[in-house]
Amino acid sequence: MKITKKVLDEMERCYCASSLVLGDGSYAVLAGEAIGAPCYAYGGAGFEKKEVIWPSAGGTMSLVQIPGTEGEFLAVQNFFPGFKSEGAKIVWGRREAGEWIIRDVLSLPFVHRFDILEAGGVRYFFAATLCGSKKEREDWSDPGKLYACELPDDLSQGIHPVPIMSGLTKNHGYCRGVWKGRVAAFATCDAGIYAALPPEHKGGEWTVEQVMEGAIGEVALCDIDGDGEDELATIEPFHGDAFHIYKRDGEGWKRVYTYTRPIEFAHAVWGGKLLGRGAFVVGVRRKNCELFMVQYDKAAGEFVTTGIDQAVGTSNVAVFSRPEVEVLVAANHTKNEAAVYLITE
Repeated sequence: MKITKKVLDEMERCYCASSLVLGDGSYAVLAGEAIGAPCYAYGGAGFEKKEVIWPSAGGTMSLVQIPGTEGEFLAVQNFFPGFKSEGAKIVWGRREAGEWIIRDVLSLPFVHRFDILEAGGVRYFFAATLCGSKKEREDWSDPGKLYACELPDDLSQGIHPVPIMSGLTKNHGYCRGVWKGRVAAFATCDAGIYAALPPEHKGGEWTVEQVMEGAIGEVALCDIDGDGEDELATIEPFHGDAFHIYKRDGEGWKRVYTYTRPIEFAHAVWGGKLLGRGAFVVGVRRKNCELFMVQYDKAAGEFVTTGIDQAVGTSNVAVFSRPEVEVLVAANHTKNEAAVYLITE
């Protein structure tokens, strides 16, 4: 496996890593956390095509393409550093006549992570708030919530989610995955990991199940060892100093891997396939500020850790595929850098 880095831009407090499929192919998308930070999309064979999605906004952690559209997306804005996020909101972006149009569709204080899930032919909006309110940075007295609703076809009328679970302190981590054979939104907090399951039929109710107990900061899932069942990867606790992988063990979970180097403020974890092999990718924002990957060597019967970069402080990663290459999009927060890593055989 060969990994080639390409720096796309200097970007203060680069925070969001995502991708969009437009008419001429896949674009890497990166946005900043700082007040007034931009959001850019990079396309073309060498990522030489740069589009300004917005020149100045900031506070963006999550950006998700709306399924079935050409480049339309939802994104968080105004989740600013220091949890100054009372004005956090969801915006709707679309490209018209070569220009990006950005419109507010939901005001939701402290919204940090969200997604669009499809189940039973229906598209659902899911969101998680870090907390309900704050008097100061370390005030966690008002826990976060999970929200959901059907995603309207006409977004000009706004999005109107309702709470489906409350009482989640430090409600920070999120990933999409499968739980008990159904698409699910996995959320983490100081009490553990929860799987929120969309209704099985239109008009039905969401259900939420606890997957694991413990103070969990981030979560990702993938079948890393190829046995047909997903493993769980976690950063523990919130903005934590430990990375673990867990394997299903009866009704519970058994820890099978721990990253042994000292880390601080681990923030990014992604799970999926890279060149056909299961992998977890992890970003750490302090100490060595490394970006690394964990895979499983079946022949040796052991986990293998590969360093991707260091002194970058990655806050978020995303992956998309091009012919014969996997593109790892990285928001290198500590280094104020927007980058991609091209992974080939």
